[in-house]
Amino acid sequence: MISPQIEEVDSYLQAISGMPANFPLKKADLLSISSRFLMQEEGPLTMYYAPHNEVINTAARVVIVGITPGWSQMKTALEAAKRAEIEGASTEVMLKRAKQSAGFAGSMRTHLIQMLDGIGISSLFNLSSSAELFEERTDLLHTTSIIKYPIFKNGKNYTGHAPKMDRVEMLKPYIEKVFPEELSLIEGEYLLIPLGKAVGEILGQLAEVKKIRAERCLFGFPHPSGANGHRVSQFASEQERLRSIVQAWKK
Repeated sequence: MISPQIEEVDSYLQAISGMPANFPLKKADLLSISSRFLMQEEGPLTMYYAPHNEVINTAARVVIVGITPGWSQMKTALEAAKRAEIEGASTEVMLKRAKQSAGFAGSMRTHLIQMLDGIGISSLFNLSSSAELFEERTDLLHTTSIIKYPIFKNGKNYTGHAPKMDRVEMLKPYIEKVFPEELSLIEGEYLLIPLGKAVGEILGQLAEVKKIRAERCLFGFPHPSGANGHRVSQFASEQERLRSIVQAWKK
């Protein structure tokens, strides 16, 4: 399913046609056309469009939630969209390719797969590895972010802190309305996996006001970024608790 907000971003999709067709795209390439994708600004934060979270898998059984797409994901999504545009693909196909290519791309995906296997996600769905969620079993997975578009702080990836997401006016509609509405479109039961403390805090707030169901959420799941130097120790301390939640959900 295509996001209900898609009609609001038609002009950004058209801007993809003006992107350079040389791959891989360099940061300088995107910076040279960044004004075409600029959506909002507030203080040190800037929001850019990337075709990363426009497709919603309403049949998902695992929903993985990040803070916001970062530079690597933005680049990968725009490259995939541009390739699809060159091939004459429809908008729907273009957006699906962008999402599948960019969902927690890079080393982050490798770390994420290891942790998902470590808490029993692969065995829960009879997979040889959780890597299949990003490949042949994408029907089971929905990846998304609290803030669906890339946010940068002074040109660097925004971590959800300083300032916190819920204290930034331009981000509040995404936290309070856009994100909960997206989850409401997913049918049936699913596990909700927040990546890191900042996302977990937001989901906790949403659970308190009954916008999400806390029993579906794997609170305490570490952020898989290589920049999270405490990732391994955090996972070791939470692994058995998280595994027990997965096993209980299976029953």
